[in-house]
Amino acid sequence: MATRTDLANAIRALSMDAVQKANSGHPGAPMGMAEIAEVLWNHNLSHNPTNPQWANRDRFVLSNGHGSMLIYSLLHLTGYDVTMDDIKSFRQLHSRCAGHPEYGYAPGVETTTGPLGQGIANGVGFAMAEKLLANQFNKPGHDIVDHYTYVFLGDGCMMEGVSHEACALAGTWGLGKLMAFWDDNGISIDGHIEGWYTDDTAKRFEAYGWHVQSVDGHDSAAIQAAIDAAKKVTDKPSLICCKTIIGKGSPNKCGSHDCHGSALGEDEVAATRANIGWNYPPFEIPADVYAGWDQKAKGAERESAWNAKFDAYAKAFPAEAAEFKRRMAGELPANWKEATDKMIAAFNDKAEGVASRKASQNVIGALAPLLPEFLGGSADLTGSNLTSTGSFKHVSGKEPGNYISYGVREFGMAAIMNGMALHGGLLPFGGTFHMFSDYMKNGMRMSALMKQRVVYVLTHDSIGQGEDGPTHQPVENTSGLRYIPRMTVWRPADATETAVAWVAAVEKTDGPTSLVLSRQNLPGIKHDAAQIDLIRKGGYVFSDVAGKADVIIIANGSELDLAVKAAAELNAAGTKVRVVSMPSTNVFDAQDQAYRDSVLTPGVKRVAIEAAHPDFWRKYVGLEGAVVGIDTFGESAPGGALMKHFGFTVENVVKTVKSVL
Repeated sequence: MATRTDLANAIRALSMDAVQKANSGHPGAPMGMAEIAEVLWNHNLSHNPTNPQWANRDRFVLSNGHGSMLIYSLLHLTGYDVTMDDIKSFRQLHSRCAGHPEYGYAPGVETTTGPLGQGIANGVGFAMAEKLLANQFNKPGHDIVDHYTYVFLGDGCMMEGVSHEACALAGTWGLGKLMAFWDDNGISIDGHIEGWYTDDTAKRFEAYGWHVQSVDGHDSAAIQAAIDAAKKVTDKPSLICCKTIIGKGSPNKCGSHDCHGSALGEDEVAATRANIGWNYPPFEIPADVYAGWDQKAKGAERESAWNAKFDAYAKAFPAEAAEFKRRMAGELPANWKEATDKMIAAFNDKAEGVASRKASQNVIGALAPLLPEFLGGSADLTGSNLTSTGSFKHVSGKEPGNYISYGVREFGMAAIMNGMALHGGLLPFGGTFHMFSDYMKNGMRMSALMKQRVVYVLTHDSIGQGEDGPTHQPVENTSGLRYIPRMTVWRPADATETAVAWVAAVEKTDGPTSLVLSRQNLPGIKHDAAQIDLIRKGGYVFSDVAGKADVIIIANGSELDLAVKAAAELNAAGTKVRVVSMPSTNVFDAQDQAYRDSVLTPGVKRVAIEAAHPDFWRKYVGLEGAVVGIDTFGESAPGGALMKHFGFTVENVVKTVKSVL
């Protein structure tokens, strides 16, 4: 019968062998955290390898994702569909065992990790989702949402600023079912960390409001005792500081940065085998070790017990049970299309001239009764982003709700929302000024990489922001977001386009959406029914002329009105102008060629207008066209004065159109 040391050494052997075969990777962290992993995964983690999507499973996050062979070893050993051939193909093209854990590649990987700090922030999102859903669905005697979130993290995660943002919130929220294990090995890529990381981490987390313990990370009994103690503290997240030796088992490289990010080398692998008494060839695991790790039968029992609880819940609360299943499946309400079609029509009939941020708030208010999974928020700009409505209950410290004030923590907000979306059952959206999307860009990129439905509400979209000046006036940001694969960007020109954009964002299930919204008021526009359907295509003919147009003006957002006014002047002078509204270039580009050609007729010269960097629009206007844009930083002045100063005037658009004809 295998001992616990044997079970831990299986992780060490698989990790060093896979990294050595790939000649690439990070063996040190898996080897150093082997005992912690064995205690958690074999004796505490509630999971079912035969059903990785079981709704009430504990969530596990490897925030120090460079140590990816740790999670791949655990998945393989405990019985997930991760084969030894998968392990052998570590870091190779199309392998399930990618260089860093990738969501959607290997079953059991809950989130993509690698950009350090984001994993622990995702973990905060997982734990917050559990708390909010438990508050919404659990009934006396029926705790159907009741699971833990466990996170492994390293020194690098502790250094990254996003971990500070998220962990401070976790303490404020009292996330008692969040438990983090810090791999305190004192090593990062540059070497021993004393020269750049001397925080008193335990005191820092205590100050955040966490329950903190310190243990020997190689003492299984001490680790288990710490877990038991942490579970008794139900109103605080827990940090277990685990003092470890990186690369433990390697006789010559343990405790050194030499084993952090590179293969041990064949000689050291052989020496490690001898040192730990692992007398098996590479990639061979003895039967008794497999038996000691196997969690398939236990996992099935855990899920079966929960299924029985859920059946009892469904009998007592059938409507709530059906709603829980719908939300966890990510399905929209049955009346979604009918209700949203009516909503869009109502906004169109009203044709209210408001800022698109205000139109967005109105849409949120209309959607909230349809979507109990809505979870709104803002990074300390609720009154400016207009992301809250009267129906939302604001989270207040440890009191749950469905609207979160994240504080000035844009990056933390994005990473936490990713965790919430990954958990399931919630549809998170969060707001900030468009300029500050730069602070959270990597979190937005991770939303797209993981195909998560997260909605980013980005207001104050251009130099029209006005007096706050160039620090608050985005110029390059909209184009930058459009270049992120799977990110859909909408910059609507009126209330109806804003409503269509919101509905599209909710319906999009394979990635995030950014809604780029104005501070300044936009004209009220009433579209015909056919045009409303065309808005959904991302770009459409807003106004046209009889016969073939001489020129096409493309615009969006606040600049659509400018295009319409310039077209009127040009048409009156005999130049035939088609105006195209293009609120979403991403969606337009996804249409078939025939539709795109019907909007942007080949051979007709084009001018694009957007109060943003002009280079993005070159692909639409070509070498013979022109762009009215801004390729410098803004200035501090009222928005209207800035628009005139930078050439966003009817006169300049007319002049530009004439220059291309």
